[in-house]
Amino acid sequence: MGNTSSMLTQYDIEEVQQHCNNAFSQQEIVSLYERFCQLDRNGGGFVSGEEFLSVPEFAVNPLSQRLLTMLDGLNFKEFVAFLSAFSPRATVQQKIEFIVKVYDSDGNGKVTFNDMLDVLHDLTGQFISEHQREQVLTKVLEEAGYTKESLLVMSDFVKLRHREI
Repeated sequence: MGNTSSMLTQYDIEEVQQHCNNAFSQQEIVSLYERFCQLDRNGGGFVSGEEFLSVPEFAVNPLSQRLLTMLDGLNFKEFVAFLSAFSPRATVQQKIEFIVKVYDSDGNGKVTFNDMLDVLHDLTGQFISEHQREQVLTKVLEEAGYTKESLLVMSDFVKLRHREI
């Protein structure tokens, strides 16, 4: 699997499928491998951030720079694991784990007010002011029972999913 010019074996496909908790069928994994090989222009078995930015849909995503930190240098198995959060077969837990990784900019497992504010800024750009973003985020946190000083961890995101806000 390291060399993208090689073909996937049945064993490789099953290993990748297991690694991504069966979020993709075997045929989908083969299709993802073909796409991975297209992105891996130098054939090194890894996809760089620059290569990801060559995908127009990714390049225009307001969170692309944040996602690049998660994507740069992925091999095929890691690439499929990353994409598994977007699969309809992914569990809610897998989707929440992905969201926490997107928000948790320093990778310490805790999401701060500023982490959330940064994502909100990425999503809204210049359409609303920094002050408005802070007001909206403060209100949402308060309604959910948190403050600006709260450090949210994975269990908080799970809890919020079950709470009617």
